[in-house]
Amino acid sequence: MFLRVATASVTTLSLLSTPALARDNVSISGSSTVLPFATIVAERLGRNPAFNTPVVESGGSSVGKKGVCDGIGTEFIDIGNASSRMKIGELEYCENNGVKLTEIKVGYDGIVVANAKRGPELKVTLADLGKALTAKVAIDGKMVDNPYQQWSDINPAYPAVPIRVYGPPTTSGTRASYAEIVNEKGYCSNDEDVLAALKASGMEKKQCRAMRTDGAYVEAGEQDNLIVQKLQEDPTAYGIFGFSYLDQNSDSLRGAELSGSLPTFDAIADGSYKAARALYFYVKHQHIGVVPGIQEYMNEWTKHWDEDGILADAGMIPMSEAEREEMAERMVNLPVLTADTLD
Repeated sequence: MFLRVATASVTTLSLLSTPALARDNVSISGSSTVLPFATIVAERLGRNPAFNTPVVESGGSSVGKKGVCDGIGTEFIDIGNASSRMKIGELEYCENNGVKLTEIKVGYDGIVVANAKRGPELKVTLADLGKALTAKVAIDGKMVDNPYQQWSDINPAYPAVPIRVYGPPTTSGTRASYAEIVNEKGYCSNDEDVLAALKASGMEKKQCRAMRTDGAYVEAGEQDNLIVQKLQEDPTAYGIFGFSYLDQNSDSLRGAELSGSLPTFDAIADGSYKAARALYFYVKHQHIGVVPGIQEYMNEWTKHWDEDGILADAGMIPMSEAEREEMAERMVNLPVLTADTLD
């Protein structure tokens, strides 16, 4: 026991001795999808006069996961938000920097493809959506550069408008989840002809995650609101972002029907809408008890994440009661995230 206390004291003293000690608020960065929910929680904590309102910034899931792993000391963020789960390589970076994390799941979100209501309605299968935007497609038994220019080139029933989709960059968890769920699993993993073409071309299924770079897919940055603005300006274009942004702009935007299911709160919650993923934050052990408010910020999530909470009102899909209980216990017990946990 003495050794554990002594180690903690040394860590605390090391942090307190850094020039960046002046920070007396929780610092959070990462996923643009988690951003609105984390901001709500931060603002609620800020109502408590004992704590400053945590600062929540965007930048993408990769930025959040890397940022929380960059080092120990108050010049580094305390919590990284992510809409894609940490990978082994990202965790190894953490471990190399001596950072210990606990992974907290906070809810679920749907990935939607949406356009302006005055534009053409899109009803598309998961496989065809993948075929529209993956860099390589199966033609005549081989994987070739994607030649499709219009949605109707894939299926005459689709709109005869150019395939032009605004979406997030490579740092985004939304993009990573989309590429895995739609391109890899939706298109490349469920068609024997595609699987045969992959084999003939010496490609692996995960290589299907690569997005087109010929103008059909347009990287629009990490701010989903900018994508919403693009769609309002161009009714023939579509955009990829989290469900909450569609929910907030439902007066002007509509979500595409995906394999017979519209992106609604209930469809994402019951699993009938297939393009969905979990939302996380990663909290740094060495900052708890040093930067004021970290534990209280985590506790604040538990007050608002159920079916009737303000986070559900904002578009976040709640976890089951059993999952919420498990995550609340993690906030107390702080199990260290390991490679075995991620397997």
